[in-house]
Amino acid sequence: MNSQGRPTTPHVPSASEVAQTHTGNRALMQEEPLLFELDNPGVCGVDLPEPPTAALRLGKVRPRGNLALPSVSEPEVVRHYTRLSQKNFGIDTTMYPLGSCTMKHNPRLNEKMARLPGFSDIHPLQPVSTVQGALELIDLLAHWLKTLTGMPAVAMSPAAGAHGELCGLMAIRAALAARGEAHRRRVLVPESAHGTNPATAAFCGFAVDSIPAEDDGRVSVEAVKAKLGPDVAAIMLTNPNTCGLFEPQIREIADAVHAAGGYFYCDGANYNAIVGRVRPADLGVDAMHINLHKTFSTPHGGGGPGSGPVVLSAALAPFAPLPYVVHGADGFRLVEHAGEAEGSPFGRMKGFHGQMGMFVRALAYMLSHGADGLRQAASDAVLNANYVLASLKDVMSASFEGPCMHEALFDDRFLKGTGITPLDFAKALIDEGFHPMTMYFPLVVQGALLIEPTETESKQTLDQFIGTLRALAERAKTGDEEYFHGAPRLTPRRRLDETAAARKPVLRWTRPAPVAQAAAE
Repeated sequence: MNSQGRPTTPHVPSASEVAQTHTGNRALMQEEPLLFELDNPGVCGVDLPEPPTAALRLGKVRPRGNLALPSVSEPEVVRHYTRLSQKNFGIDTTMYPLGSCTMKHNPRLNEKMARLPGFSDIHPLQPVSTVQGALELIDLLAHWLKTLTGMPAVAMSPAAGAHGELCGLMAIRAALAARGEAHRRRVLVPESAHGTNPATAAFCGFAVDSIPAEDDGRVSVEAVKAKLGPDVAAIMLTNPNTCGLFEPQIREIADAVHAAGGYFYCDGANYNAIVGRVRPADLGVDAMHINLHKTFSTPHGGGGPGSGPVVLSAALAPFAPLPYVVHGADGFRLVEHAGEAEGSPFGRMKGFHGQMGMFVRALAYMLSHGADGLRQAASDAVLNANYVLASLKDVMSASFEGPCMHEALFDDRFLKGTGITPLDFAKALIDEGFHPMTMYFPLVVQGALLIEPTETESKQTLDQFIGTLRALAERAKTGDEEYFHGAPRLTPRRRLDETAAARKPVLRWTRPAPVAQAAAE
């Protein structure tokens, strides 16, 4: 610690200082080859007798040759994947400050509940009479979502946030068609919106009309009114927005869009900041997806799991997709056909009802917190983000004046003249044991560094993270380009050429020729 009580910058060894070992291993950080490179012909992790009818089961199809799968023993397989897991970064390792992703702790109680028999081993084609408990759980979760948002209906089947956006716009499209206004083909999307918003609108056949952000990072009602016309179908607005700010004119914007005959779609990716404090229905929202995998704790990324239920206003409720759960004379049942549905559903979003594991985890989270606990979680998320913002804005450049909501946004002005980019800065953070924050997003801010600490990080963890960023910012201002350009140094691999990796990826492993053959050639 220095005389001001702040952590001093630790010495990080250069590449030449890192010990070179015979194995390539660095203590417990082992140099791990590909599984194919561990191939040892003749070795097998499991020994099963060949079924006598194996050849007959293939009909006239015959294998053309060896499948070239690696021959590896069971201990080697276990060690291989264990060592790979030690190279991964996850929320159970340390803080995960990605902005707009809400990567918070996932209580193990949720996982235990999701693995209960009757939830984890049911099949979507079982008779309804055998899954009454599962349907009751879906119905109860839907009740919580409607109560928290103040909305009268919810579509539970969308599989993720972008899928939820699609659901909301398809409901809007169906409602417009029912009104005889299918000519409304323009959707207003602020520049600060998530990238999936304009993509979803275009995918649905709408024309996207961008709305610029104001100097304070927000959308003004005047800018929206200037874009309104008889061909506007909807506006897609994120609140809190991707700059980590609440849209104060959201009610006026909703009223203006409604007066022009359009609908208000709210992107709910940042709902974690306002749960229990603001009801979207009171803001004039017609449709909003809720990322259960963000707001209600389940970890996400890498393709799943995800779940994006969509709450709907009274105007859009008749057009909710199939299927949905209803109370029948003999218990719960699924409405799966338009002929038995109330209203005019636009059809199905997916083959079955939704992601059951996600439903169980989300409801377990809700019931364990209660309404007051969910409100407290949202309040703490905002408190933590403002603590980060207030603690860093003297050494890093905050993008906007005043407090934020759930995430703190900085830009690269504090690096001006240093020769160091936000990417360099983030790579140095990896050596300190933290996953980098979101970089270069939102696009409305030059060199953005977006930090979302969530409510689940302690003050001790935040202080360590803040101290690390302060130390890196102060080091960057000394002009130590070599240090930042060479980071990370302590990872299994040094900095990669990310542009080449994206443009020329190597997606296939080729077995090297035997040494004798290679020498002959």
